[in-house]
Amino acid sequence: MSFTFVVPDIHGRSDLLGKALERVRMRTNGEPGTLVLLGDYVNKGPDSRGVIDLLLAGTSKGLAMIALKGNHDVMMVDALSDPGEMVRWLARGGNALDSYGGAALVPPEHIDWLDSRPLLHSDEHRIYVHAGIDPSLPLMAQSEKVLTTKRYAKTDSGGYGVRHVVHGHDNQVNGPLLFSGRSNLDTCAWRTGRLVIGVFHDDMPGGPVDFIEIRDDRIEE
Repeated sequence: MSFTFVVPDIHGRSDLLGKALERVRMRTNGEPGTLVLLGDYVNKGPDSRGVIDLLLAGTSKGLAMIALKGNHDVMMVDALSDPGEMVRWLARGGNALDSYGGAALVPPEHIDWLDSRPLLHSDEHRIYVHAGIDPSLPLMAQSEKVLTTKRYAKTDSGGYGVRHVVHGHDNQVNGPLLFSGRSNLDTCAWRTGRLVIGVFHDDMPGGPVDFIEIRDDRIEE
């Protein structure tokens, strides 16, 4: 019996991420498991650099980590390679650079890591993606724009065929949105101080079987 633990948008909250990683390690206790992160590691929160440092350090034995790419990660990579994109990025925030002390001090390995993130991950029962997926197209035909920026209609129950879609991107300050075909786990953690990790049973279809809540002042399971 194994589980997949899904961490939504972090946005510079290395404090919450550190607690989340430790809690998942405790839950798996060296047993096989999968940790999926849905992207948006940078911007908004105070410590984008610390978030990437934590993820580059890896996870514990037995826990496979898959870190996906979000739209803010795309924007940061583009900005650091194109002065025009940098101007646009800074106009929209771009405060990830504050944690580095400026663009020139961003380590190349951080840029390479962000740029090399996959856009989606799939298993027998689910598809994991930052923002959403076009159900009319094959997985290999999905565009980066859709996968990193899509917003579902409020009544769209999602899904991709028989597989459940697990995503973030569209923040919900009142908690995760759960539908028959999709789960939106983004709780705007950078602002609310509440990071909700979805726990999915690898042998069971559908949505999460449990949650781990990481808050500024406590952890709830």
